[in-house]
Amino acid sequence: MAHGERDVAVNSAWAGGVRPFAMGSKKLGMWLFIISDSLTFSVLLLSYSYLRLANADWPRPFPFSPSIIFSTIMTVVLLFSSLTMVMAVAAAARGRRGTAVKWILGTMAGGAAFIGLHLTEWMHLIEAGLRPGANPWGSPLFGAVFFGVTGLHMTHVAIGVIYLGIVATGFGLGKFKPEDVEVSGLYWHFVDLVWMFVFPLVYLMSVHYK
Repeated sequence: MAHGERDVAVNSAWAGGVRPFAMGSKKLGMWLFIISDSLTFSVLLLSYSYLRLANADWPRPFPFSPSIIFSTIMTVVLLFSSLTMVMAVAAAARGRRGTAVKWILGTMAGGAAFIGLHLTEWMHLIEAGLRPGANPWGSPLFGAVFFGVTGLHMTHVAIGVIYLGIVATGFGLGKFKPEDVEVSGLYWHFVDLVWMFVFPLVYLMSVHYK
């Protein structure tokens, strides 16, 4: 190898000690996870849409009151938690650890409230007869995809609450950097964005008008 070519190889962004993608490995890893998980939710929502169109007896089990109002409240809670996460990332970037931790705790509270509301809704639907393999309003496939899609999303929210708890503790103790808060924010915003597709597709398009 010529001397000039060797210098280029040594000084290459891939030689180590630099960030070839202009971002940290943690952020890059989170983006790769988000892309892969987006494909998972895309397949689920496309499958739901296909089943909805293919079944003439697809149910509309959600009356505007209280179901749509209740799910709208869930949506507002989740959106508000995204706002508190933005504030947490901003505070962390300014080096305000205590403030950032408080905003992260607020985000966790929003996520926990969403889970509580969602489980309450599940219990009412189960009491009404909805099951993963059956429902009293039409195609039994509705129960399977409803619990599958909303259950997977709720699992992501629960994991996010735990993840944020770890980040809040570590950042408050000075063990984590602002980048760690930012990376956790990427995950949380992704979870919120997924719900922005689930809410209209599963709920608003299944309103039952009396």
